[in-house]
Amino acid sequence: MKLVNNSVVTEFILLGLSNSWELQLFLFFVFSVLYGAAVLGNLLIILTVITDSCLHTPMYFLLSNLSFIDMCQATFATPKMIADFLSKHKSITFQGCMSQIFFLHVFGGSEMVLLVAMAYDRYIAICKPLHYMTIMSRKVCTVLVGVSWAIGILHSASHLAFTVNLPFCGPNKVDNFFCDLPLVIKLACLDTYILEILVLTNSGLLSLICFLLLLVSYTVILATVHRQASGGTSKALSTLSAHVTVVVLFFGPLIFIYIWPFESFPIDKFISVFFTVFTPLLNPMIYTLRNKDVKEAVKKLRNRHIGSKHDF
Repeated sequence: MKLVNNSVVTEFILLGLSNSWELQLFLFFVFSVLYGAAVLGNLLIILTVITDSCLHTPMYFLLSNLSFIDMCQATFATPKMIADFLSKHKSITFQGCMSQIFFLHVFGGSEMVLLVAMAYDRYIAICKPLHYMTIMSRKVCTVLVGVSWAIGILHSASHLAFTVNLPFCGPNKVDNFFCDLPLVIKLACLDTYILEILVLTNSGLLSLICFLLLLVSYTVILATVHRQASGGTSKALSTLSAHVTVVVLFFGPLIFIYIWPFESFPIDKFISVFFTVFTPLLNPMIYTLRNKDVKEAVKKLRNRHIGSKHDF
């Protein structure tokens, strides 16, 4: 999509997290470590799933794709935020701002749909175990991942279609460390009430549908697990608890955002940091610490790497 800027504004000023130089220097080191840990943690899960044949199952195929999205989610704005901590002039071009909006909603929308696909995978595994491998074939898993990306792209493109042509003729300060769509829309030189409703409807509807599907799926799964009295119940509950924890971490901030979508609160920046940095960091930790198969596979990958260094 070609970004055509017909407005006076050619760049936006990002106010960031703080004006204090000492605090910004401290945040530079903190977020550099957190960003590196998020990328390496998700990359470790992807490599573990690829290299360990025991993890070549639908659940871990979907998990590796979730890790890829989380890695992208952590990367679309965090590196610039880290660099801006060392810069006095925190600006971003019009095209760069539109790109951040696009990628934020692509990755956010895709992850929501992928979480629903992962819930469906657990529903089939627990409620219809005898038909699991037939229903959740590699082709079906690939289609589910493709659909999640397609919905994410369409969802984001629908936002960008009207945002890119808005007239920005003066105010250009965004009170965040990246171009957040509601904050950018408010800078347009026209009455944005209708646009704000469209944004809320678009994002809110997708979030609500995904959240309700997840709620129904996990309710049915938990009811099925409760009725079962087999040795696999504890393992199923352990896997489910990891999934539910990730869902809560993802949708918790979204619920706050959509209750007050166009009101500014001091906590807004914390939610933005949590969504773009901490969620991608916590997801691999949750799946690694609460999943015996992943922990064993990580150990094997580490031992294989250590053994190859000794051979060398």
